Amino acid sequence: MELKDIKKVLILGAGAMGQQIGFVCAMHGYNVTLYDISDDILKTSLQRMEKLGASFFVPTGKITADELKEVMGRITTTSNPEAAAKDADIISESVPENPEMKAKVFAQFNELCPERTIFTTNTSLLMPSQFAESTGRPEKLVALHFHDARMTNVVDVMPHPGTNPAVTQLVHDFAVSIGQIVIRLHRESNGYVYNAMIANLLTAAMTLATTDVAGIEDIDRAWMGVTRMPIGPFGIMDQMGLKTVWTVNDYMARQVRGAQADQIKANADFLKQYVDRGELGAITKKGFYSYPMPKYAQPGFLAGDVKK
Repeated sequence: MELKDIKKVLILGAGAMGQQIGFVCAMHGYNVTLYDISDDILKTSLQRMEKLGASFFVPTGKITADELKEVMGRITTTSNPEAAAKDADIISESVPENPEMKAKVFAQFNELCPERTIFTTNTSLLMPSQFAESTGRPEKLVALHFHDARMTNVVDVMPHPGTNPAVTQLVHDFAVSIGQIVIRLHRESNGYVYNAMIANLLTAAMTLATTDVAGIEDIDRAWMGVTRMPIGPFGIMDQMGLKTVWTVNDYMARQVRGAQADQIKANADFLKQYVDRGELGAITKKGFYSYPMPKYAQPGFLAGDVKK
């Protein structure tokens, strides 16, 4: 299959990332089918996709209000797997970060999709090789990892040892066709590229806080003041979503052994307090900071002059 043959994109998982990926694909002219197990979930997801377009893509000039209607017209939803799989050319999977679940979903759609269908996974934590054989078409599986589409158009393309190089190239070309800047990995690696780098910063920041070296705001002030960045590591975590950050740390704490695991677990427990209170970051208007006007964005923050 060549890029010109890709017409229908199937999104597996109608959560926040599935919504963003589907919208971006539809925005660039592809027909998109959004699949999930519940029609109620799909109804809400479709509403959120339209809101995403109206609140971000239109105001930022990426599309017009009239084009938003056209974009939404290219998106359909279904909870019927057979209907979802029909004529799918490429799949983008964003189901929960569980290798057994991903393997089960891909195995199901291997039976339903045309032989030509390319499978991609948006996994943040897992390696495609962990469930490649279960897909039934390991040579057609590659990771196509998106970040928050409101913040960046950078994506990672990462094959596993069994991926056909021609498939990796096709997925690269597809990503370019939907306006993405492609970071191409030569081999599997945890955290891809940006995530691997930012993880070290966030881990260091949380460790400084959990070992009572410095407070959250002072840690952010140190980073922002020296690097001249507009946001620090705790502000970044608020934007990423504290539940996501906790999930990653909780997963890593169960994978790593020794003293490092103890610290990662302490960091995960630190995050869990916020998650349990429903303080998930910017999305809930409260995390390490309160939104829509967090203290780090206010004049005087670096000097420590912002009142609580």
